[in-house]
Formats: sequence, C-alpha cells, structure tokens
Amino acid sequence: MAAFAIFDTAIGACGIAWSDRGVIGFQLPEADAAATRGRMKSRFPDATESSAPAGVQRGIDAIVALLRGDRTDLAFVELDMDGLPDFRRRVYEIARAIRPGETMTYGEVAAKLGDVGLSRAVGQALGRNPIPVIVPCHRVTGAGGKTGGFSAPGGASTKLTLLAIEGAQLF
Repeated sequence: MAAFAIFDTAIGACGIAWSDRGVIGFQLPEADAAATRGRMKSRFPDATESSAPAGVQRGIDAIVALLRGDRTDLAFVELDMDGLPDFRRRVYEIARAIRPGETMTYGEVAAKLGDVGLSRAVGQALGRNPIPVIVPCHRVTGAGGKTGGFSAPGGASTKLTLLAIEGAQLF
C-alpha cells in the first residue's frame, strides 16, 4: 500500500510517496501546498496522505536540510524502484552516487554504464525520474557547460536553483 506526505522546505511544499519497501516518488514544489498535494494525488491515485514512518521521516528531515543549504547526502534513503526498467535503475544508482555540490555530465554517466553513446538515453531516463532530489538528476549536466534539461516544475531554472543551493560550481 502506498502513502504520501506533504512537507515544507526552504523552496516550498514538497511531496514524498512511499511503499512498504521504500520511497517511490518525490515532488518538488508546485505553486503552493494545495497544488503539490494535487500533483501527488494525480501521480499516486491509490496512495493515502499519512504521517511518514520513521525511515521516510529521516529522509524528509535530510531533504529539508539539503534544501536549506546543508550538504546533506540522501544516499541512505531507501527506494522502491520495483517496476522501473533495469537501464533506468542503473542510471539512477549512478546519479545517487554524485555528492551534493558536485556534477557529472550525461556522457560521464553513459561512460560509467560502459557506452558513451548512451548519453541521450541517460538524459531520457533522468527526464523520467520519479524521485528527483533523492535521485539527484539535477546534478547531471550537459557537456561544455550546458545545463541540460530538467522535467520538474520550473525546468532548467529549478535545476540551477538546486545546484546553487548545494554550492555546485556552476559553469
């Protein structure tokens, strides 16, 4: 059974969804808490709004710290990626290893997968990331100082905001 919670951060109300195996989704802020809640209900129609269990609450606390500027690593947060294709899971595992304040290019992620020709597929996988920030797709950028895309609300502007909060060296 899935559940979700809405919580306040320095950049607005975020949402997190979980199953009994781990976090299944994260939502960056919409216009307000009600809009974020609506987006969570849309993304997870079978989930009920609930208080977070202890493990998820530790993740929430770490996200709040990260979004206020602490260099908090979220790699400890348990994820439930059942149902995601193997390629996407592999891309997300590589992204999760990128520390706060650091970046990697799509090509570098592809090279870690064993084929630099997979750069575009890496970008597509990151664009479908259901767990942004915890799977820090914002830390993956284009080659030559290009930002690259970001499918969360606000697009590339949000990506740059997250990188600035983390103190990443921006292009």
